[in-house]
Amino acid sequence: MAPEKQPQRKKIEATGQMMQIMADYFYDLNEAAASPTRKVAWCTSVGPAELLRAMGFAVHFPENHAAMLGATRMATELIPEANTMGYSPEICSYLTADIGAYLKGVSPLAKAYPGIDAPPQPDVLVYNTNQCRDVQDWFSWYARELKVPCIGISSPKNFTELTDILIDDVCQQMEALIPTLEEISGTKLDMAKLQETVARSRECTELWRQVLETAANTPAPLTFFDGTIHMGPAVVLRGTQQAVDYYQQLLAELQQRIAAGEGAIEGEQHRIYWEGMPVWGRLRQHSELFAGLQASVLVSTYCSSWIFPDFDAADPIRSMAKAYLSLFIVRSDAYKEAYITQMLKKFKIDGIIYHDAKTCPCNSNSRYGLPQRLEQQTGIPSLVISGDLNDLRCVSDEQTRTNVEAFIEQLEEKRC
Repeated sequence: MAPEKQPQRKKIEATGQMMQIMADYFYDLNEAAASPTRKVAWCTSVGPAELLRAMGFAVHFPENHAAMLGATRMATELIPEANTMGYSPEICSYLTADIGAYLKGVSPLAKAYPGIDAPPQPDVLVYNTNQCRDVQDWFSWYARELKVPCIGISSPKNFTELTDILIDDVCQQMEALIPTLEEISGTKLDMAKLQETVARSRECTELWRQVLETAANTPAPLTFFDGTIHMGPAVVLRGTQQAVDYYQQLLAELQQRIAAGEGAIEGEQHRIYWEGMPVWGRLRQHSELFAGLQASVLVSTYCSSWIFPDFDAADPIRSMAKAYLSLFIVRSDAYKEAYITQMLKKFKIDGIIYHDAKTCPCNSNSRYGLPQRLEQQTGIPSLVISGDLNDLRCVSDEQTRTNVEAFIEQLEEKRC
């Protein structure tokens, strides 16, 4: 008897171009670190990158490096290096993996990009705690270790309505960063350059939104797992023309798929929402698992974290404050429930997967009854899987497979 044919995942042709763009970005960072005139800033992934770029800094994002540590499965062996220094195994495994890599003198960049041994040394570290407080502790460690300034923004959290008082708070904190950045960069902030950078970020974010929203079509032309890879330029090149050009190319390819009726998953039968962080070291494995079940995991709040419709070149600093306060992760459960409910309808979702990431409580929304409330309100079933973004010791592959297979069977029974 011939083996049963497994559903195929359709490759995105623009991936090669995206990989080249990312390579160019890392080589430019490497050159900046060696330059006597260019300055390097480290920035959190949802931090004031536009401000830094407008002032001429080359910008490195340690969270991107940490995700690479997870995706290459280097992180699990490096995390104990930070644990021995007193950093708990319960805290962010991005933090512990990245510090562990620094202590061991290793980096996934060395394998991917010949000639690059490690991330560039910073002249300043700039954080925004809109994601969690761990980023401040993470950057503070490097500030002590490398003896460089560490400045940042402490963002409000757990609010439903975004008010002027909250925006004023973050706007003033952002403005307070400027004198220090001017002193380090040796240049005054050029407001025209900031306006141009914010305008390009706005264009990038609009294109990224359109890319993700192609998944509202049936069948969906891309998956959540595709999104975790292709969001790279939106994270590290936000505010540049390269990111804008890339998403124009990617969007055109996805629109061609839609016109041809081609889905990312052959024979799509089930449409799944992924809530929470990816398990970086299991992206391929999870992608194949769902594809084999003809289940398309096609939307997430995580990939949407780099959609910033509030950017406005006419009022760059205040609009940046508003944009970085509008994140899903900083909002109340009431806001999150309303947001997810809207997404379930828009993307015609059959079921929700919640990833309860051991070391990322801020991005795990399954711990305070939200899944049960949403299921009661919408009737859409859900499954919570335990794991982690980087620490694979927290991941049970067999348990995940068994639970996911049972969940898809539940969705099939519901359709009958």
